[in-house]
Amino acid sequence: MSTKALLLAGGLGTRLRPLTETTPKCLIPVGGRPILDYWVDALERAHITEALLNTHHLPDPVRSYMAGVNQTGRVMLHEAYEPTLLGSAGTVTANRDFADGADAIVVIYADNLSDMDLGALVAAHHAHSDPMTMALFHTPYPEKCGIAALDGDGRITEFVEKPEMPKSDLANAGIYVLDADAWREIADMGAFDFGFDVIPKFVGRMQGFTHQGYHRDIGTHDSLAQANTDVVGLFS
Repeated sequence: MSTKALLLAGGLGTRLRPLTETTPKCLIPVGGRPILDYWVDALERAHITEALLNTHHLPDPVRSYMAGVNQTGRVMLHEAYEPTLLGSAGTVTANRDFADGADAIVVIYADNLSDMDLGALVAAHHAHSDPMTMALFHTPYPEKCGIAALDGDGRITEFVEKPEMPKSDLANAGIYVLDADAWREIADMGAFDFGFDVIPKFVGRMQGFTHQGYHRDIGTHDSLAQANTDVVGLFS
């Protein structure tokens, strides 16, 4: 089976200013390496050899990074430049044909530090018949996340962004696996955001995959500092 990936990496990183005034968020170093490095490694481990990466803010350093990765032959990265940010779902709309030749596409918010096993995630997706799988993780702050409720078969029966009274601690990890037809369905929605616009339309026909390992958004200075501490030994 052929699997591709979309790395969502075009964000402004406003909460990480002034760092992101000169360095794009996806290249912010964690443990001395750009955070994108960890995702390229994860793709390689999962034998995913082709990925689309959206750019917007400070695209030239990202292009240089991509060229360096492509020279290694580990993963082939293609750029999807967005003069105006299209939103996570909008990137899918603008790249509808990327699903051609693929059985599945992994969508990854690349501003997370994670030891997610993408190979296991893709295998879990192919083990059921639903068109989409959402990676989940246990969060101590469910009221600050998108929270999923699952039935006994692992199907997501409810998803609420930042609920006042969370029904579980299973948070959206910002990683999805889509069948190629589901990618095209999302593209045809003309939507903007996965969490608010797309996910509600897949509730009841989407499986959850619970990650038991490490997962952290590095979007604030405090969280980035914690990630720099946590990364020591995490990927050794």
